Amino acid sequence: MRHLLLESAYASDAPSPPTIESGLLAGIDVNALVGDLNLDMMSMDMDMGAAPPYETALDEFFGKMHDLGIDPSHAVRVPPSDPLPVIPTQHIQHQHQHQHHVPQHPQPPQPQPQPPQPATQERTPMLSGRKDKRKLNNYSLKDFRILHTLGTGSFGRVHLACSRHNHRHYAIKVLNKAKVVQQKQVEHTNSERSVLALARHPFIVNLWGTFQDVNNLFMVMDFVPGGELFTLLRKSRRFPSPVAKFYTAEVILAIDYLHSHDIIYRDLKPENILLGADGHIKLTDFGFAKIVPDITWTLCGTPDYLAPEIVNQKSYNKSVDWYAVGILLYEMLAGAPPFFSEESNPIRLYERIRAGRIEYPRHFEAGAVDLMRGLLVTDLSLRLGNMIGGSKDVFNHPWFSEVPWEKLANKEVGPPYVPQLGGDGDASQFERYNEEDVGQYGQMAGRDPHAALFTEFGPLGF
Repeated sequence: MRHLLLESAYASDAPSPPTIESGLLAGIDVNALVGDLNLDMMSMDMDMGAAPPYETALDEFFGKMHDLGIDPSHAVRVPPSDPLPVIPTQHIQHQHQHQHHVPQHPQPPQPQPQPPQPATQERTPMLSGRKDKRKLNNYSLKDFRILHTLGTGSFGRVHLACSRHNHRHYAIKVLNKAKVVQQKQVEHTNSERSVLALARHPFIVNLWGTFQDVNNLFMVMDFVPGGELFTLLRKSRRFPSPVAKFYTAEVILAIDYLHSHDIIYRDLKPENILLGADGHIKLTDFGFAKIVPDITWTLCGTPDYLAPEIVNQKSYNKSVDWYAVGILLYEMLAGAPPFFSEESNPIRLYERIRAGRIEYPRHFEAGAVDLMRGLLVTDLSLRLGNMIGGSKDVFNHPWFSEVPWEKLANKEVGPPYVPQLGGDGDASQFERYNEEDVGQYGQMAGRDPHAALFTEFGPLGF
C-alpha cells in the first residue's frame, strides 16, 4: 500500500526524522512531509528493445492476460478506424506492493437505487461541465442488504450492498465519525461528499445519496466491479503504449471535467482508478478532492505522486493533477513511478521529486516522453495544462493525435480489456477481507457528540 500523506496535524504523532540542515530538502519541514509513512518499495529490472507493430503488441498483451488467468476473449480491441502508433512489448520485472487506503466505490452499469428513483445521469460534454449541484437521494440502512467488505481504511470500510427495492448492487462507504474526528479528517470527509454531489461524468464514480446514524456516516455509491487498474497493471507488469494511452486519455477527460468545476483531485494513482463492467475507468476515492478556484496549501496526496511544489510546501493550484497524470503515464509504461527506489526512505524520495531528474527507458515512445516532460516539468509556467492554452494543450499534444476525444468521452471506443464477470454483484475482482459485525450499524439511540460536524450527510436514518 502506498500510504497517503495527510495534513501535518494527522502525522504529528509520528517519530521525528533527523533535522535536515543542507541538501535538497534544506529548510523543508520534514516532520510534515514524512508523517507516519511506511513506504513499500519495488525492485525493477528494466529491459530494453525494439518496438513491434501495434497489433502484434496487443496480441502479446492479450496472451499475457490469458497466462495470468484473465480470459482474453473479454478484451476488446481499439477499432481499426482509430489507429495507434508502434509500441513496445517488453515487460519490466518487478515487485511493487501497494496496500490500499480504501479501495473504494465499485459499480454496475447505470444503477438506480430506490426510493426515490434517482435521476438518470446525463452524458457530459468532453471539455465542459454543468455547474449545478445534484440533489442526493435520502436513504436509510433499511433500504439495503449489506453483503461483504470490498475494502478497508483507517476509519472506515466499503461494503458491497444490494438495494431492497431494485435489487441492484452498490458500494456503501461507511466512516466512523469518532475516527474521522480523531484523525482530523472532518473537512476532507465533508469535501468528498460535496465534490461527488457536484460531479456527473462517465469516468467518475457516482454518489447516489448519504445518510448517518449516531456513530457512522454512509455514502451510497456505484459498485464498479472490474477492480482496480492497479491490479491489472501489477499482473501485466507494464502496459503496451496503446493501452497506457487509452487509460491516460480517459483519466484526462475526467481530470479536465473536475477542473472545469474548480475541483482539484489530488490523489491520482492506479489504486484509485476502477474498471467498470464495460472496461472503462471510474475515478474513485475523493477524500482529498476539494473545490479550489485558485490556490491551496494543504499537504496531502500519495508520496510517489506529489508535485515538487507540494514537497516544497508552497501554495499550489490544479496543475498538480496534471503532474500526477505524467507520473501515472510513466508508471503504466514502466511498471513503477519515476522516482521509485528500492531504498525505503521517504526523505530521499522527496529529494528526488524536488530535483526533478527523470530517466526515461529507451522503449518509451518519443511522443510519450515529450508529453511526460511537459507534464512533469517543475516550472509551473511551462507545465502542460497550466499555460495559457489550459487543458487544450494536453488534448492537442501530438501523442494523442489519433485519439477520437468525442467518441472516447461517449464510450464509443472499445477498451483494451474488459473484466470477466459473472453478473451484477460479482466482486471476484476485489480482495477478500475479514468481516466485522454490521449489526453495529444503524444505532439511533444515544447522544451524537459529532452531530454538528456532518449536517450535510442528512438526518439520522435507519
